[in-house]
Amino acid sequence: EYMGINFLLSNSMTEQQKTNPITLTRFLLAERMQHKEASGNFTLLLQSIQLACKVISNSVRKAGIKNLYGIVGGVNTSGDEQKKIDVLANEVLINALTFSNQVYIVGSEESDEPIIIEEKSGGYAVVFDPLDGSSNIDCNLSVGTIFGIYRKDPFKSTKPCVQDLFRPGAELIASGYALYDSATMIILTTGNGVNGFTLDPALGEFILTHRNIRIPKKGKIYSINEGNANNWDAPTKAYIESCKNKGKMLRYVGSMVGDVHRTLLYGGIFAYPADKKNPSGKLRLLYECNPLGFIIEQAGGKATTGTKRILDIVPTSLHQRVPIFCGSTDDISEVEAFYKSEGKVSSKL
Repeated sequence: EYMGINFLLSNSMTEQQKTNPITLTRFLLAERMQHKEASGNFTLLLQSIQLACKVISNSVRKAGIKNLYGIVGGVNTSGDEQKKIDVLANEVLINALTFSNQVYIVGSEESDEPIIIEEKSGGYAVVFDPLDGSSNIDCNLSVGTIFGIYRKDPFKSTKPCVQDLFRPGAELIASGYALYDSATMIILTTGNGVNGFTLDPALGEFILTHRNIRIPKKGKIYSINEGNANNWDAPTKAYIESCKNKGKMLRYVGSMVGDVHRTLLYGGIFAYPADKKNPSGKLRLLYECNPLGFIIEQAGGKATTGTKRILDIVPTSLHQRVPIFCGSTDDISEVEAFYKSEGKVSSKL
């Protein structure tokens, strides 16, 4: 059984714990041992993603020194300005996944089309946002990498194509994110709860520091861009007004990874609803909402558009956008109640 290792944060640990850290690699190997039928391929894939996150973390920390600030002069397929470090992070992940020999198709927020790895016979499809929140990079705020993993359909005989990625989040077998901030962390679920690992720079290893993360049932924080308030629909306006009336606190970083990470640990709600400017929502279903929605659900929370569970949506395009509300179950249930009543305040709320 795993020990609750947090020796980086405490001086009161036993000598055995200090000399017996649970690294992410060790954690994955132990999970593999629980499944006799496992080939080890999935573990190799996650090892490759782990390495990519270490490389990206190092680049983020040295972005100013390595002249990685600023834009490259273009926009990605989602219409966002591409930062120099966006391009670097995208290349690092694609290279790591390609050379893992476990992936047959890749979808990236930075790429117009899926990347089909024809010479490989891997059994997994991977989608990712290489550097979420990169607009924050020049002012040294939170950024992160988001990824989701699907298992290849064993009965599919046709060549890989974009339709291989048009799968609902409910079919994910794993998802995670790396947060690059005061510390670098990987938050990971393989469908059996959520665990957090913190990078020890001295060891060069991710250490298990947050075991079996559970999101509080109800929170005191709401996270939303209130600059868009005039464009919200009636249910969103009514819900946010109810948050203010209850004395809840607004916290907003502007990086989905950063805001969702705080929500995961402290409870509450993260929201990026549809509005008049973005009637279909702004965040990408495949690269952001599905992977993070899966993590939130695995931690005991909920993720919805307001009217539909995020993980039940079947994608119809590679860069499809959706509205999202995710976080503590009680808070999300309140949002859903406002949408059912079309923004009318219920006496029960």
